Amino acid sequence: MSQEILEIDGATMEGGGQILRNAIAFSALLKKPIRVFNIRAGRSNPGLRPQHLAGLLLAKDLTSGRLKGGKVGSTEISFYPGDIQGKKYYADPGTAGSVMLLFQVAFPCLLFADAKSEMNLRGGTNADMAPQIDEVLMVFKPIMEKFGAKFECEIIKRGYFPKGGGEVDFFIEPCAPHLKPVEILDVGNVTGIEGRSYVGGVLSLKMSHGMADSACRYLGNAFPGVNIKIDRVKEPDEMVIGIGSGIVLMAKTDTGCLIGGASLGKRGVSVDDVGEKAAKELEKEIKSSACVDSHVQDQLVIFMALAKGKSRIRIGPPTLHTKTAIWVAELMTEAKFNIIEDGKTMIMECEGIGFERR
Repeated sequence: MSQEILEIDGATMEGGGQILRNAIAFSALLKKPIRVFNIRAGRSNPGLRPQHLAGLLLAKDLTSGRLKGGKVGSTEISFYPGDIQGKKYYADPGTAGSVMLLFQVAFPCLLFADAKSEMNLRGGTNADMAPQIDEVLMVFKPIMEKFGAKFECEIIKRGYFPKGGGEVDFFIEPCAPHLKPVEILDVGNVTGIEGRSYVGGVLSLKMSHGMADSACRYLGNAFPGVNIKIDRVKEPDEMVIGIGSGIVLMAKTDTGCLIGGASLGKRGVSVDDVGEKAAKELEKEIKSSACVDSHVQDQLVIFMALAKGKSRIRIGPPTLHTKTAIWVAELMTEAKFNIIEDGKTMIMECEGIGFERR
């Protein structure tokens, strides 16, 4: 492992936890020590929050590495990774911090472990400002399989803000021997819309029906003739910590594209508004003519950078998260990205580094 440490300004561009997550993953894979400073410097509560710290400790564990500055509130950390091992791992921020943001740190690393891995992650399963676990399973997981990246998961308990307490087991297969490049350029036509409208805790199934009915009305007008099927669920009490609700939608196209939209229920917001918000988001994503939605595009950057060969994906305007992810990838690897305008959409192109397990 090179002992020359790479300095990364955590206040660059989006300036949030994403820089830390992606940088730590690349550091672990490339065995490249990093120092990240100005962590979340522009936030109202700068520095590491419990969720970020839990992700760092998870990365430390899965690489048998060394971490300096690992405490809540730290605005600077140094990380010295070791070897990634395939075994069972555990992480819990002790808050409603997103399980899926912990997953984002570890998943790219464990694809290159020496054996199958298992992770028990705790926190919020359906959290604000993070992918809901249902979005990940419905949209992100099938896209990952195009790269040759596979995982399964078992939701043991769902956890909602502010209690958290959710628990999910993930099972990750090593890729062999590298990730495949992808070409996702033809969005095609929408053939169907699926969804999951859910409530948990003391909330009634009637609320789930209300969110789903509202989404169906809106989407039925926006996409006449398209089959719409939204499951209406009250989570079993023994599988829920706290009180929560929301709706996750996914459009399928005849070329195999999957496009998502979602909304969380909130106090004081009607079920009709929650369902319509998710439906409007999905409509906007579909009508952008992109092949992936704006919430997924930045999550694909790290895998495009690691893949062997050129990946090309049709996207809408690159989000600040996507631009930040590209900045980190180009800073830490030899991968080169291009964003090419193509009509009202853009093509995100990357010649990956063909990373293989070391």
